[in-house]
Amino acid sequence: MTVRPIRLFGDPVLKTVCDPVVEFDEGVRSLVADLVDSVQLPGRAGVAANQIGATLRVFSYNVDGQIGYLINPEVVEVRGEKELVGEGCLSVPGLWFETARHPWARAVGYDVDGNEVEVEGDGVLAQALQHETDHLNGFLYLDRLEKETRREAMKQVRESDWF
Repeated sequence: MTVRPIRLFGDPVLKTVCDPVVEFDEGVRSLVADLVDSVQLPGRAGVAANQIGATLRVFSYNVDGQIGYLINPEVVEVRGEKELVGEGCLSVPGLWFETARHPWARAVGYDVDGNEVEVEGDGVLAQALQHETDHLNGFLYLDRLEKETRREAMKQVRESDWF
């Protein structure tokens, strides 16, 4: 299909709570194909639908060679105390900040045929599941930062050449 351009911080679609997929039709299949193509570029661990301008609850992931997607995903279980881990976002290019994430997560959702799918993992996969689900709920990782870190992050956003 197509690698779609990533929407950047400040675009209102990134703050949109995405709508559940109710029809598993060709439009959804096309969106999933675009998300899977878009996540396969180097340095990408996940792409949420609103990052490419669509407001449906779908994301793709690409962690340690494991490429997949979830439709209508929900993080249903996390384990371990939240830890600060380095995190970035394609919609906030070039900036990385310590973000509190659970070290293990399990998400459930659906495939393009409407079959239930479960994805679980630790480390970067757990982080990606939490990060991408946040996107679909209208949150950026910047919203999760501690107060002082967020202040510094917003300063760097304002000073960036892409903002």
